[in-house]
Amino acid sequence: MKYFDRQRQLISDATFLSQVKEVSQTNLERCYQCLTCSLGCPTTFAMDYLPNQIVRMVQLGLKQETLTSATIWVCADCATCATRCPNNVDLPKLMDTLREMSLLEKVAIKERRIAAFHDSFLTSLKRWGKPHELSLLLWFKLKTGDFFSDLGLGLRMLVKGKFKVFPPGFTSLKEVRTIFHRVNQKLTTEEKH
Repeated sequence: MKYFDRQRQLISDATFLSQVKEVSQTNLERCYQCLTCSLGCPTTFAMDYLPNQIVRMVQLGLKQETLTSATIWVCADCATCATRCPNNVDLPKLMDTLREMSLLEKVAIKERRIAAFHDSFLTSLKRWGKPHELSLLLWFKLKTGDFFSDLGLGLRMLVKGKFKVFPPGFTSLKEVRTIFHRVNQKLTTEEKH
């Protein structure tokens, strides 16, 4: 019975590759699994799947496994893989697309702290126009519920002036908020269809 359930899931995920290609604007069929991306990646020690395996999983339509993997959140977007790829497959763009799809689909995320930081960063960016470290840290602490693990270090940094208490002024705040508004409108439109 499990075999047939898995077959049905694969059939339902048959459009996954085309969705990922469309959103990321990355031609994943060009990847022939040379492993260059995985061999040069500095964060593979923390990944559950290697970058080339993520590409293959997308190619095979393994949507659930791909979107719930830790790899898409651990990727540092350093672009080492993209610069070394002989076929110009843009893995950082792929990983970013998969993270966004994971958030939109509300799948269980293995790396919750990384996702919480991602969300806190965007919240700070939307609020101030550029990242403000202290508010970013406070939003992150509220999302994770981890208030005291590094309190001593945070206080020392605050005393030494490493955190600006007030966010610096930003002249293009209206433009940044317009970008967020347009993205939200587009996502709302896509959810209705």
